[in-house]
Amino acid sequence: MSSSDRNSTKEDQVGVQEAPADSASGGLDTAWKYLDTHRDDVDHHEPIDLTALRRKIDWHIVPLMFLCYTLQFLDKVILNYAAVMGISKDLNLQGNDFSNIATFLFVGLLCFEVPNIYFLQKVPAAKWLGLNVILWGTATACGAAAYNYQTLLVSRIFLGIFEATIAPSLMLISSQWYTKSEQAPRFSFWYTGLGIGQIIGGLVSYGFQHMGPDAKLSGWRTMFVVLGVVTVVVGSCVVIFLPDTPMKARWLSDTEKVALLKHVSVNQTGVENRKFRGKEIIEALLDPQVYLLLLAVILLSVSSGVVTSYSATLIRNLGYDPKRAALMNTPSGAVSIFFTLFVGFGIRMQSHRWAFIIACIIPAIIGGALMSFLPTSNRDGCLAGIYLVNAVVAPLAIFYNWIMANVGGATKRAFAAALISGSFSLGNIIGPQTFQAKDAPEYRPAKLAVMGTQAGCAFITFLLFLYYVWQNKKRTSENETEDAFMSQEAWSGKTDKENRKFRYAY
Repeated sequence: MSSSDRNSTKEDQVGVQEAPADSASGGLDTAWKYLDTHRDDVDHHEPIDLTALRRKIDWHIVPLMFLCYTLQFLDKVILNYAAVMGISKDLNLQGNDFSNIATFLFVGLLCFEVPNIYFLQKVPAAKWLGLNVILWGTATACGAAAYNYQTLLVSRIFLGIFEATIAPSLMLISSQWYTKSEQAPRFSFWYTGLGIGQIIGGLVSYGFQHMGPDAKLSGWRTMFVVLGVVTVVVGSCVVIFLPDTPMKARWLSDTEKVALLKHVSVNQTGVENRKFRGKEIIEALLDPQVYLLLLAVILLSVSSGVVTSYSATLIRNLGYDPKRAALMNTPSGAVSIFFTLFVGFGIRMQSHRWAFIIACIIPAIIGGALMSFLPTSNRDGCLAGIYLVNAVVAPLAIFYNWIMANVGGATKRAFAAALISGSFSLGNIIGPQTFQAKDAPEYRPAKLAVMGTQAGCAFITFLLFLYYVWQNKKRTSENETEDAFMSQEAWSGKTDKENRKFRYAY
């Protein structure tokens, strides 16, 4: 049978199952309703090349997601660069004021994760994301008006509140368009925005430090305004151009939409379901995988908090002037990008998410050791340590992907995504607090914390692997195909616990 004949046969089966959905389920997904409505509208003679279709989708949605993630990191990390551009002197920051400002951004982010769950369930993720990108861009620009500790603190808290949706929204949007194995490289690609943000941040900081003393705004204030305006523009583009769901993509034909929905049906996680099920939150709170993922991300994010807020300061303490310190931080971004793409495409080819996480943690531990035990007089060795620690940012994309791949049920997935995003915030709250003014300039306790938390994360990751293997052995071992999922039951919104055919990816 030819490829086009197989496509026609599969498409003929769309809508065959007429039995009502299980009453105990989460209600029919809107994707099934689209499939059922359009089963007679599909052109069976139009062959669908899934590779070409994926490429078309990639070009329409991944660049926007990439820009959003780049700017959310850049808008956070500019405080890191402002530290070497005189913000502490201009605002008369004393003692641990700077650490507190870095911390409370994530406090705001953490506090808004709970209401964010509700909005992601009730509002299309693309529209909710675009609105919040516009708002956090406004908050970034408003930071330029800060005149003391309190006013800067308020602007950063609001930045955290509006950025709370970035990771959960991008996770949910990515899972609508791709199968589990296809999601990993796409997650990694938009997540490389973190590394790009590090590189751009260093270059932008270096450029704005060359503003003359006669400028109406100091370099760091101008940097806040410019990046804030760019973020607002990108947020507006997200609202206008990013489709709410594949069914609403104007640049896909009906035949392409049906082919895509059939293709992603094997995920068994649905595309869009507005029904809120409180019992799914209870299930998530009783699910061991959620707690293991949460603990792993907290441990991982302690180092991320160090990288985000203090890498430029650590480099400057090696004896570099502020301009040089900003430039010397750009290789950190290259390390982040390399490891992020390495794990994304590695998982696409070989799976084994747990092994790739540990493969990134090992160089991060080595980097922490170089930072901790080499004297600052050994600048090359300390710099190598600071750069290697950035390998730790790559596993976060895998944990994001794991949540989308291994949690079924619309409400449970939104809740789990918010929990993981919140645990990232918690780790970033802890990270900057390990930097105490009394420990300057070595900051030895903070550097040791990097090593300890990464070792803990590697251990928890291995436990997750064992848990998923155990769970899969308890379930059916049937090899499911696209055709097997083309029924109402496949789109009935069941959770991974309710659906005994669900298979965990590891």
